[in-house]
Amino acid sequence: MRGTGRPRDIVIVGASLAGLRAAETLRAEGFTGRLTLVGAEQHAPYDRPPLSKQFLTDSTPADTALPVPDGLGASWLLGRPAVGLDPDSRIVTLADGTRLPYDGLLIATGAAARSGVIPGEPGPGQGVFTLRGRDDATALRAALTPGRKLLVVGAGFLGGEAAAAGRALGLDVTLVEAGAVPLERAVGTEAGAFMGMLHREAGIDLRTGTTVAEFRTAHASAAVAEPGAPVCALTGARLSDGRTLAADVALLALGAVPATGWLAGSGIEAAGGVPTDARLRALFPDGAVVPGVVAAGDAARVPQPLAGGAAPALGHWSGAVEQGAAAARTLLLGEAAPVFAEVPSFWSDVHGVRLRSVGLPVLGDTVKVHECDREARRLEVSYHLDGRLVGALTIGRTSRLAAYRRALAEYVAAQHA
Repeated sequence: MRGTGRPRDIVIVGASLAGLRAAETLRAEGFTGRLTLVGAEQHAPYDRPPLSKQFLTDSTPADTALPVPDGLGASWLLGRPAVGLDPDSRIVTLADGTRLPYDGLLIATGAAARSGVIPGEPGPGQGVFTLRGRDDATALRAALTPGRKLLVVGAGFLGGEAAAAGRALGLDVTLVEAGAVPLERAVGTEAGAFMGMLHREAGIDLRTGTTVAEFRTAHASAAVAEPGAPVCALTGARLSDGRTLAADVALLALGAVPATGWLAGSGIEAAGGVPTDARLRALFPDGAVVPGVVAAGDAARVPQPLAGGAAPALGHWSGAVEQGAAAARTLLLGEAAPVFAEVPSFWSDVHGVRLRSVGLPVLGDTVKVHECDREARRLEVSYHLDGRLVGALTIGRTSRLAAYRRALAEYVAAQHA
């Protein structure tokens, strides 16, 4: 009977960062059974953070491939997305009809870019892009030619990085943000205003407090004369404040949604991500553990001690790495596996400076500014909830994060003691 004792067949659905780290951990910790990685994309595992940075700006695209260790001994089923899960029979079904039985399953399917939410959005190849995978970055890179006008909708981390890349390539860039400042919900007004200053100093036309109400297009005969060109092409946008913008390339940077639609009918309610316990075991709606199933990365909603056990969406590189490894240990050890107790962290590179953060700044009800030197491009802020430290952020002061990380790690460890 499957599912009794140590697993013999482990299937990892999601052949990217979290999935690869899980596979490496399984082998490193003694798993000798059959290991299968399923990927919706044709690409072998690759790193996503460079896609909105140097991949767009380098004359030769950066190599984003993640190293796969020799001797991993895995079967790779790439370009074959999962379409169904039967947790009772312990079978994953792929789009080509393949049925994969498992003793242990890791769900690491990541997230998809949010799109189709703005009226008048033209179809593929007509000037509006999203940026989530390598193919998206390749298509966007080809469109970012000097002299063109780039419109970025959403001034979060991805949008800010892509806007900075556009300016570095010599494009006229407009960055539209619904909030009062960039990143307001994620890091607060103080850090958001600092980022807004950096964008404007770089020559980006930052429009805050508004968003795109409608895209505008022109028929190909008026916009593009080349044979075989799209039937229409982007010409600009109307904003919610009534103003209009000219643009021939647009990037939607409006966040992402967990790629969990394939779990419909499985009994797992995963529209906002697969809910897990502290050991990353997937949960049914009644809180019962799904036998033999764990989840990690952007597809998972993992309880965070800093958030009082709530499971906020994070979507950061470090989370995929740490959760992939932790989920693998849970598959091997079950209840004996350690609880997941890492402190979240993230970084962003824009306009020649590095933003670094630890903890969960989004939780803070109070922000303390310890340094704000706009001329030197240095910022240090900490975030507190009911007087308790929950996060910290620096720009140009990375070394100062170590003390904050230690304090946050001590708190997290105490919650699991």
